[in-house]
Amino acid sequence: MSVWVDLQGQDSVVAQLRRAAQSEKPTHAWLLTGPPGSGRSNAALAFAAALVCERPELVARGCGICKACHTTLAGTNADVTFVATEKTTISIEEARNLVRKAHDSPSSARWRVMIVGDADRMAERTTNVLLKAIEEPPPRTIWILCAPSPADVLVTIRSRCRTLTLRLPPVADVAALLVRRDGIDPELALNAARAAQSHIGIARRLASDPGARERRVATVRLPLNLRDVTTAVHAAASLLELAQAEASSSNEERDAVEKATLLRNLGAPETGALPPSMRSQVRALEEDQKRRGKRSVTDHLDRALTDLLSFYRDVLVLQLDTRGGSGVERETVELVNDPLRAQLQEFAARTRPEQTLERMDAVNAVRRRLTTTNVAPLLALEAMAVSLL
Repeated sequence: MSVWVDLQGQDSVVAQLRRAAQSEKPTHAWLLTGPPGSGRSNAALAFAAALVCERPELVARGCGICKACHTTLAGTNADVTFVATEKTTISIEEARNLVRKAHDSPSSARWRVMIVGDADRMAERTTNVLLKAIEEPPPRTIWILCAPSPADVLVTIRSRCRTLTLRLPPVADVAALLVRRDGIDPELALNAARAAQSHIGIARRLASDPGARERRVATVRLPLNLRDVTTAVHAAASLLELAQAEASSSNEERDAVEKATLLRNLGAPETGALPPSMRSQVRALEEDQKRRGKRSVTDHLDRALTDLLSFYRDVLVLQLDTRGGSGVERETVELVNDPLRAQLQEFAARTRPEQTLERMDAVNAVRRRLTTTNVAPLLALEAMAVSLL
């Protein structure tokens, strides 16, 4: 099976990456951009696997069968380094380690591949550490940076990279992938793909986790319950609680497994107090998990606000449908939240498109504040909720 199989609806990008993987002199630095859910990291890993593939005669390059392909996709290939962060930013020390690693010769493959999965999460001084290595890389090193858009990366970096832009795949393609790869019921897969707005990872979670579906519905219905300042403040608190519950649901099992693995590797006693040397390592792990949890809440809040935007997006679609929601418009512009069509139509009828756009701007403003400043989430959400009245 080819390493490219999960890149739904990205035929143009895949074709260019395939040609580069087959080349004897591919471009030394790449910038893969696209909205969340477009598959930037998947494309980067597939490209890396194709570059180091041991059996190019099977499917050009990227056979998905050889050891090099398997280890690359699993994150264990010695010649492929993948760096992403579960904290707010990639540290300058992590960037320096990357540069040092980039100067190592590949151990068995044609290339050493350096992937930065969150290139948008680097401060300017951190990015400058990478600049020289990307501008003049060692002869057998290829850099792949991933970011939501070219504007999220310093111009000095993106000017030295070949940029490819991925798009969100069609809803039908995401649903088909969930059915084929995960065995999801076709109707549930289609509803999840539509609700996730083609974000494959979120669609999979919605399809497999009833709790996640319930939390999303509660978020989307929030504007229907806004009547005054008091309900707005309560709605903001509810939105934060939903994001925290979603983050906790995602992290609890992973945190427990990491701690159990660490204790097992340390040879910790099954009962009684831990020795001081072990306690320090457990505390360090818990601190890392705490930082990751904070980032996770921010990410889930951003996703909750994206779901909230889908409510106003649907309202705007209905308001701009001059034929009352019938005809070509209904066929070409589907509602993300179609099960709420009746409530959406009622909401659209008592508000104006200009108001809807202002509310969408207010939601986007809070998204930016939460990801770029140290604002208290609850205060930001309360101000947003009041502005939605």
